[in-house]
Amino acid sequence: MKDAIHPKYNDVIFSDPGANFSFLTRSTVDVRNRETMKWEDGKDYPVIKVEISSASHPFYTGKHKVVDTAGRIEKFNKRYNRAKPAA
Repeated sequence: MKDAIHPKYNDVIFSDPGANFSFLTRSTVDVRNRETMKWEDGKDYPVIKVEISSASHPFYTGKHKVVDTAGRIEKFNKRYNRAKPAA
């Protein structure tokens, strides 16, 4: 392998502040000038903040939203006084 062509592989904390969930892993993301956070082992690691993680994603939490498309269409038609289309 050639030297100096691969990105550095660093320990990084990925944090989901909305779910109050963090995990430590390794990543090639650029960690220069990043905020740091102390982990359970007492060491400081760079933090990457994410909006969705396994702690907040509906697929993993089981909090799926069922979309009522028929009700939404009726509500739209009622709001804008639209007649039902002829079949």
